[in-house]
Amino acid sequence: MSSPPDPSDMIRDARVLQDDHLPREIVHRHSEMSQLAGALEPVVDGDKPQHAVLTGPSGAGKTCIARATLDRLEEQVLDVHTAHVDCWLHTSDFRVLYKLLESVGTTYDIHRTTPLDELLLRLEEIDKPYLVVLDEADQLEDPGLLRQLYAIPRVTMVLIANRERDLFDPLDSRLQSRLRSSEHVAFDKYSHGELVAILSDRVEWGLAQDVVTDDQLDRMATAACGNARDAIGILRTAARRAERDGATELRTADIEAAIPEARTELRQKSLDRLSSHQLAVYEVLRSGGELMPKEIYSRYEDRVDEPRSKRTIRTYLRKLEQYNLVESEGRGPSRRYEIVTK
Repeated sequence: MSSPPDPSDMIRDARVLQDDHLPREIVHRHSEMSQLAGALEPVVDGDKPQHAVLTGPSGAGKTCIARATLDRLEEQVLDVHTAHVDCWLHTSDFRVLYKLLESVGTTYDIHRTTPLDELLLRLEEIDKPYLVVLDEADQLEDPGLLRQLYAIPRVTMVLIANRERDLFDPLDSRLQSRLRSSEHVAFDKYSHGELVAILSDRVEWGLAQDVVTDDQLDRMATAACGNARDAIGILRTAARRAERDGATELRTADIEAAIPEARTELRQKSLDRLSSHQLAVYEVLRSGGELMPKEIYSRYEDRVDEPRSKRTIRTYLRKLEQYNLVESEGRGPSRRYEIVTK
Protein backbone atom coordinates (compact mmCIF):
# COMPACT_ATOMS: atom_id res chain seq x y z
CA MET A 1 0.00 0.00 0.00
CA SER A 2 1.53 3.33 -1.06
CA SER A 3 1.99 6.08 1.51
CA PRO A 4 0.16 9.42 1.11
CA PRO A 5 2.10 12.21 -0.59
CA ASP A 6 4.26 14.47 1.55
CA PRO A 7 2.52 17.85 1.94
CA SER A 8 5.72 19.50 0.68
CA ASP A 9 5.81 17.48 -2.54
CA MET A 10 4.96 19.38 -5.69
CA ILE A 11 4.20 16.22 -7.70
CA ARG A 12 1.19 14.45 -6.19
CA ASP A 13 0.67 11.79 -8.88
CA ALA A 14 3.60 11.22 -11.25
CA ARG A 15 1.52 8.92 -13.45
CA VAL A 16 -0.61 11.86 -14.57
CA LEU A 17 2.51 13.57 -15.93
CA GLN A 18 3.36 10.70 -18.27
CA ASP A 19 2.40 11.40 -21.88
CA ASP A 20 0.80 7.94 -22.25
CA HIS A 21 -1.43 8.42 -19.19
CA LEU A 22 -5.12 8.15 -20.09
CA PRO A 23 -6.86 11.09 -18.38
CA ARG A 24 -10.11 10.67 -16.46
CA GLU A 25 -11.84 12.96 -18.91
CA ILE A 26 -10.75 13.60 -22.48
CA VAL A 27 -10.07 17.29 -23.00
CA HIS A 28 -11.06 18.31 -26.55
CA ARG A 29 -11.05 15.88 -29.52
CA HIS A 30 -14.73 15.22 -28.81
CA SER A 31 -15.73 15.17 -32.48
CA GLU A 32 -12.91 12.76 -33.37
CA MET A 33 -13.86 10.50 -30.48
CA SER A 34 -17.51 10.60 -31.50
CA GLN A 35 -16.60 9.72 -35.08
CA LEU A 36 -14.51 6.72 -34.02
CA ALA A 37 -17.13 5.59 -31.50
CA GLY A 38 -19.76 5.74 -34.25
CA ALA A 39 -17.73 3.31 -36.35
CA LEU A 40 -17.23 0.85 -33.50
CA GLU A 41 -20.50 1.12 -31.58
CA PRO A 42 -22.45 -1.40 -33.71
CA VAL A 43 -20.67 -4.00 -31.57
CA VAL A 44 -22.88 -2.88 -28.66
CA ASP A 45 -25.92 -4.25 -30.49
CA GLY A 46 -24.12 -7.38 -31.69
CA ASP A 47 -23.48 -6.01 -35.18
CA LYS A 48 -20.21 -5.80 -37.12
CA PRO A 49 -18.17 -2.67 -36.30
CA GLN A 50 -16.45 -0.72 -39.06
CA HIS A 51 -12.69 -0.65 -39.54
CA ALA A 52 -11.18 2.78 -38.88
CA VAL A 53 -8.07 4.71 -39.89
CA LEU A 54 -6.70 7.51 -37.67
CA THR A 55 -4.15 9.87 -39.20
CA GLY A 56 -2.44 13.06 -38.10
CA PRO A 57 0.81 14.47 -36.74
CA SER A 58 2.66 13.15 -33.72
CA GLY A 59 1.19 14.33 -30.42
CA ALA A 60 -2.25 15.05 -31.89
CA GLY A 61 -4.16 12.65 -29.60
CA LYS A 62 -4.69 9.68 -31.95
CA THR A 63 -3.55 7.00 -29.51
CA CYS A 64 -5.32 8.62 -26.56
CA ILE A 65 -8.64 8.75 -28.41
CA ALA A 66 -8.35 5.17 -29.67
CA ARG A 67 -7.58 3.82 -26.19
CA ALA A 68 -10.32 5.87 -24.51
CA THR A 69 -12.91 4.80 -27.08
CA LEU A 70 -12.11 1.12 -26.60
CA ASP A 71 -12.18 1.49 -22.81
CA ARG A 72 -15.67 2.98 -22.95
CA LEU A 73 -16.92 0.26 -25.27
CA GLU A 74 -15.57 -2.40 -22.91
CA GLU A 75 -17.62 -0.82 -20.14
CA GLN A 76 -20.76 -1.15 -22.28
CA VAL A 77 -20.15 -4.60 -23.75
CA LEU A 78 -19.02 -7.59 -21.72
CA ASP A 79 -18.56 -9.93 -24.66
CA VAL A 80 -15.81 -8.06 -26.51
CA HIS A 81 -12.03 -8.29 -26.59
CA THR A 82 -9.76 -5.29 -27.16
CA ALA A 83 -6.03 -4.87 -27.71
CA HIS A 84 -3.50 -2.13 -28.40
CA VAL A 85 -0.29 -3.04 -30.25
CA ASP A 86 2.54 -0.60 -30.90
CA CYS A 87 3.76 -1.68 -34.33
CA TRP A 88 6.89 0.42 -34.02
CA LEU A 89 8.00 -1.81 -31.13
CA HIS A 90 6.43 -4.97 -32.53
CA THR A 91 7.10 -4.83 -36.27
CA SER A 92 7.13 -8.49 -37.30
CA ASP A 93 4.10 -10.64 -38.09
CA PHE A 94 4.98 -12.97 -35.24
CA ARG A 95 5.28 -10.21 -32.62
CA VAL A 96 2.00 -8.55 -33.64
CA LEU A 97 0.07 -11.82 -33.69
CA TYR A 98 1.64 -12.87 -30.39
CA LYS A 99 0.57 -9.60 -28.74
CA LEU A 100 -2.97 -9.99 -30.09
CA LEU A 101 -3.24 -13.53 -28.75
CA GLU A 102 -1.58 -12.52 -25.47
CA SER A 103 -4.38 -10.01 -24.90
CA VAL A 104 -6.91 -12.85 -24.88
CA GLY A 105 -4.68 -15.21 -22.86
CA THR A 106 -3.79 -17.90 -25.39
CA THR A 107 0.01 -17.72 -25.66
CA TYR A 108 1.24 -20.19 -23.04
CA ASP A 109 2.26 -22.77 -25.68
CA ILE A 110 3.41 -20.39 -28.43
CA HIS A 111 7.08 -20.31 -29.37
CA ARG A 112 9.09 -18.52 -32.04
CA THR A 113 8.90 -21.65 -34.15
CA THR A 114 5.08 -21.68 -34.07
CA PRO A 115 3.87 -21.26 -37.69
CA LEU A 116 2.14 -17.96 -38.47
CA ASP A 117 -0.79 -19.87 -39.98
CA GLU A 118 -1.43 -21.43 -36.57
CA LEU A 119 -1.43 -18.02 -34.89
CA LEU A 120 -3.90 -16.70 -37.45
CA LEU A 121 -6.07 -19.78 -36.95
CA ARG A 122 -6.22 -19.12 -33.22
CA LEU A 123 -7.40 -15.58 -33.91
CA GLU A 124 -10.10 -16.95 -36.20
CA GLU A 125 -11.28 -19.25 -33.40
CA ILE A 126 -11.89 -16.39 -30.95
CA ASP A 127 -15.63 -16.42 -30.26
CA LYS A 128 -16.10 -12.74 -29.41
CA PRO A 129 -15.70 -9.52 -31.38
CA TYR A 130 -12.09 -8.35 -31.21
CA LEU A 131 -11.35 -4.61 -31.53
CA VAL A 132 -7.67 -4.17 -32.35
CA VAL A 133 -5.70 -0.90 -32.32
CA LEU A 134 -2.57 -1.18 -34.46
CA ASP A 135 -0.61 1.94 -33.56
CA GLU A 136 2.09 3.12 -35.99
CA ALA A 137 0.67 0.57 -38.44
CA ASP A 138 2.83 1.95 -41.24
CA GLN A 139 5.84 0.49 -39.42
CA LEU A 140 4.86 -3.14 -40.03
CA GLU A 141 7.60 -5.15 -41.72
CA ASP A 142 5.01 -6.97 -43.80
CA PRO A 143 1.96 -4.82 -44.59
CA GLY A 144 0.34 -7.97 -45.95
CA LEU A 145 -0.49 -8.85 -42.35
CA LEU A 146 -3.28 -6.27 -42.54
CA ARG A 147 -4.92 -8.22 -45.36
CA GLN A 148 -4.82 -11.40 -43.26
CA LEU A 149 -6.31 -9.65 -40.24
CA TYR A 150 -8.95 -7.97 -42.41
CA ALA A 151 -10.09 -11.43 -43.54
CA ILE A 152 -10.85 -12.56 -39.96
CA PRO A 153 -14.58 -11.80 -39.44
CA ARG A 154 -14.45 -11.05 -35.70
CA VAL A 155 -11.41 -8.77 -35.93
CA THR A 156 -11.99 -5.04 -36.41
CA MET A 157 -8.91 -2.90 -36.91
CA VAL A 158 -8.25 0.67 -35.82
CA LEU A 159 -5.14 1.64 -37.77
CA ILE A 160 -3.07 4.63 -36.61
CA ALA A 161 -0.46 6.37 -38.76
CA ASN A 162 0.87 9.87 -39.34
CA ARG A 163 -0.02 9.84 -43.03
CA GLU A 164 -2.61 7.79 -44.90
CA ARG A 165 -0.28 7.51 -47.88
CA ASP A 166 2.48 5.84 -45.85
CA LEU A 167 -0.03 3.30 -44.58
CA PHE A 168 -1.85 2.58 -47.86
CA ASP A 169 0.87 2.74 -50.52
CA PRO A 170 2.52 -0.62 -49.65
CA LEU A 171 -0.85 -2.44 -49.68
CA ASP A 172 -2.35 -4.28 -52.64
CA SER A 173 -5.02 -2.38 -54.55
CA ARG A 174 -7.90 -4.51 -53.23
CA LEU A 175 -7.05 -3.91 -49.58
CA GLN A 176 -6.41 -0.23 -50.28
CA SER A 177 -9.90 0.05 -51.74
CA ARG A 178 -11.48 -1.69 -48.76
CA LEU A 179 -9.64 0.40 -46.19
CA ARG A 180 -10.42 3.64 -48.02
CA SER A 181 -14.10 2.84 -47.48
CA SER A 182 -13.52 2.48 -43.72
CA GLU A 183 -14.06 5.30 -41.24
CA HIS A 184 -11.25 7.85 -41.58
CA VAL A 185 -10.68 10.13 -38.60
CA ALA A 186 -8.26 12.97 -39.36
CA PHE A 187 -6.45 14.77 -36.52
CA ASP A 188 -4.86 18.21 -36.72
CA LYS A 189 -2.31 19.71 -34.35
CA TYR A 190 -3.81 20.99 -31.12
CA SER A 191 -4.51 24.70 -30.97
CA HIS A 192 -2.75 26.81 -28.37
CA GLY A 193 -5.90 27.00 -26.23
CA GLU A 194 -6.42 23.25 -26.40
CA LEU A 195 -2.87 22.61 -25.19
CA VAL A 196 -3.38 25.02 -22.30
CA ALA A 197 -6.53 23.10 -21.32
CA ILE A 198 -4.70 19.75 -21.53
CA LEU A 199 -1.87 21.05 -19.35
CA SER A 200 -4.33 22.57 -16.88
CA ASP A 201 -6.02 19.17 -16.50
CA ARG A 202 -2.68 17.44 -15.86
CA VAL A 203 -1.74 20.11 -13.31
CA GLU A 204 -5.06 19.67 -11.49
CA TRP A 205 -4.67 15.91 -11.08
CA GLY A 206 -0.88 15.58 -10.93
CA LEU A 207 0.50 18.56 -9.01
CA ALA A 208 -0.11 20.31 -5.71
CA GLN A 209 -2.57 23.19 -5.67
CA ASP A 210 -1.56 26.66 -6.90
CA VAL A 211 1.96 25.77 -8.04
CA VAL A 212 1.57 26.79 -11.72
CA THR A 213 0.34 30.13 -13.07
CA ASP A 214 -1.74 30.72 -16.19
CA ASP A 215 1.18 32.57 -17.79
CA GLN A 216 3.39 29.52 -17.23
CA LEU A 217 0.83 27.23 -18.84
CA ASP A 218 0.72 29.64 -21.76
CA ARG A 219 4.51 29.55 -22.11
CA MET A 220 4.65 25.74 -22.11
CA ALA A 221 1.84 25.51 -24.67
CA THR A 222 3.63 28.00 -26.91
CA ALA A 223 6.86 26.00 -26.76
CA ALA A 224 5.05 22.75 -27.63
CA CYS A 225 3.78 24.07 -30.99
CA GLY A 226 0.58 22.01 -31.08
CA ASN A 227 2.11 18.75 -29.81
CA ALA A 228 0.51 17.45 -26.60
CA ARG A 229 3.30 14.95 -26.01
CA ASP A 230 5.86 17.77 -26.02
CA ALA A 231 3.69 19.98 -23.79
CA ILE A 232 3.26 17.27 -21.16
CA GLY A 233 6.97 16.45 -21.35
CA ILE A 234 7.87 20.09 -20.64
CA LEU A 235 5.47 20.20 -17.67
CA ARG A 236 6.84 16.93 -16.28
CA THR A 237 10.48 18.02 -16.60
CA ALA A 238 9.82 21.45 -15.09
CA ALA A 239 7.96 19.96 -12.13
CA ARG A 240 10.76 17.48 -11.47
CA ARG A 241 13.35 20.27 -11.48
CA ALA A 242 11.31 22.40 -9.09
CA GLU A 243 10.61 19.53 -6.71
CA ARG A 244 14.25 18.45 -6.74
CA ASP A 245 15.23 21.95 -5.59
CA GLY A 246 12.58 21.95 -2.88
CA ALA A 247 10.61 24.77 -4.53
CA THR A 248 6.99 25.26 -3.52
CA GLU A 249 5.91 26.50 -6.94
CA LEU A 250 7.06 26.27 -10.54
CA ARG A 251 9.61 28.93 -11.46
CA THR A 252 10.24 30.57 -14.80
CA ALA A 253 13.77 29.16 -14.78
CA ASP A 254 12.34 25.63 -14.37
CA ILE A 255 10.22 26.02 -17.49
CA GLU A 256 12.93 27.59 -19.64
CA ALA A 257 15.36 24.84 -18.69
CA ALA A 258 12.70 22.16 -19.17
CA ILE A 259 11.91 23.09 -22.77
CA PRO A 260 15.20 21.84 -24.28
CA GLU A 261 15.55 19.06 -21.68
CA ALA A 262 12.10 17.66 -22.46
CA ARG A 263 12.78 17.77 -26.20
CA THR A 264 16.04 15.88 -25.68
CA GLU A 265 14.28 13.27 -23.52
CA LEU A 266 11.49 12.77 -26.07
CA ARG A 267 14.02 12.60 -28.91
CA GLN A 268 15.92 9.87 -27.07
CA LYS A 269 12.72 7.91 -26.51
CA SER A 270 12.04 8.06 -30.25
CA LEU A 271 15.61 6.97 -31.02
CA ASP A 272 15.23 4.00 -28.69
CA ARG A 273 12.21 2.87 -30.73
CA LEU A 274 13.96 2.89 -34.11
CA SER A 275 14.56 -0.36 -35.95
CA SER A 276 18.13 -1.24 -36.89
CA HIS A 277 17.58 0.03 -40.45
CA GLN A 278 15.95 3.27 -39.31
CA LEU A 279 18.80 3.81 -36.86
CA ALA A 280 21.31 3.21 -39.68
CA VAL A 281 19.65 5.99 -41.70
CA TYR A 282 19.79 8.30 -38.69
CA GLU A 283 23.46 7.48 -38.09
CA VAL A 284 24.24 8.30 -41.72
CA LEU A 285 22.83 11.77 -41.16
CA ARG A 286 24.47 12.21 -37.79
CA SER A 287 27.90 11.46 -39.23
CA GLY A 288 27.40 13.00 -42.68
CA GLY A 289 25.65 16.28 -41.95
CA GLU A 290 23.23 17.67 -44.52
CA LEU A 291 22.58 15.11 -47.27
CA MET A 292 20.29 14.50 -50.24
CA PRO A 293 18.26 11.26 -50.48
CA LYS A 294 20.60 9.61 -53.02
CA GLU A 295 23.59 10.37 -50.78
CA ILE A 296 21.77 9.01 -47.74
CA TYR A 297 20.87 5.79 -49.53
CA SER A 298 24.39 5.23 -50.83
CA ARG A 299 25.90 5.56 -47.36
CA TYR A 300 23.10 3.53 -45.78
CA GLU A 301 23.81 0.65 -48.21
CA ASP A 302 27.40 0.59 -47.00
CA ARG A 303 26.28 0.24 -43.37
CA VAL A 304 23.87 -2.72 -43.57
CA ASP A 305 23.99 -6.27 -44.92
CA GLU A 306 20.52 -6.42 -46.45
CA PRO A 307 19.49 -2.87 -47.38
CA ARG A 308 15.84 -1.95 -47.73
CA SER A 309 14.51 -0.39 -50.94
CA LYS A 310 14.91 3.31 -51.78
CA ARG A 311 11.16 3.71 -51.36
CA THR A 312 11.35 2.27 -47.84
CA ILE A 313 14.19 4.62 -46.94
CA ARG A 314 12.08 7.57 -48.11
CA THR A 315 9.35 6.34 -45.77
CA TYR A 316 11.88 6.11 -42.94
CA LEU A 317 12.99 9.69 -43.57
CA ARG A 318 9.39 10.93 -43.37
CA LYS A 319 8.91 9.03 -40.10
CA LEU A 320 12.11 10.47 -38.65
CA GLU A 321 10.94 13.93 -39.65
CA GLN A 322 7.48 13.41 -38.16
CA TYR A 323 9.09 12.56 -34.82
CA ASN A 324 11.39 15.58 -34.92
CA LEU A 325 14.55 13.51 -35.28
CA VAL A 326 15.50 15.00 -38.65
CA GLU A 327 14.50 18.08 -40.58
CA SER A 328 14.53 18.82 -44.29
CA GLU A 329 14.67 21.69 -46.71
CA GLY A 330 13.72 21.75 -50.39
CA ARG A 331 11.55 19.40 -52.43
CA GLY A 332 11.87 16.19 -54.44
CA PRO A 333 15.27 14.63 -55.17
CA SER A 334 17.03 17.86 -54.24
CA ARG A 335 15.59 17.89 -50.74
CA ARG A 336 18.29 17.89 -48.09
CA TYR A 337 18.02 16.24 -44.66
CA GLU A 338 19.92 16.75 -41.42
CA ILE A 339 19.42 15.68 -37.82
CA VAL A 340 17.62 17.95 -35.34
CA THR A 341 20.02 19.18 -32.69
CA LYS A 342 18.00 21.77 -30.80
